[in-house]
Amino acid sequence: MSKLQIAIESQDAPQAAAALLKIEGISGNYEVPNQKEGTLATIATIVGIVGGTVALAEQIRKWYQEWKEKQPNKVFDVIIVNPDTGSRIFLEEATIEEITDILKSLSQ
Repeated sequence: MSKLQIAIESQDAPQAAAALLKIEGISGNYEVPNQKEGTLATIATIVGIVGGTVALAEQIRKWYQEWKEKQPNKVFDVIIVNPDTGSRIFLEEATIEEITDILKSLSQ
């Protein structure tokens, strides 16, 4: 089964990962593998999606923007990685279409 990993680097990374995984249509889990210089790195793993990938891409983009706004002067970096293909996108620069394309790999 395909899965996506979402790396979140932030002081509030575990809370952000938990909020991401509460998006309706996404199932998965997260872990906190390490901490560096007061910033936490968390890896959320999405193992399944239900519903349209475009709608979920929009929800993920909205989630990112809301968490970024909560921390205007702090680090909040998010990368979506497909471990099967090695493709990755930075949510800061990603379009809905790019997020949709990487989500489609879960439904294949």
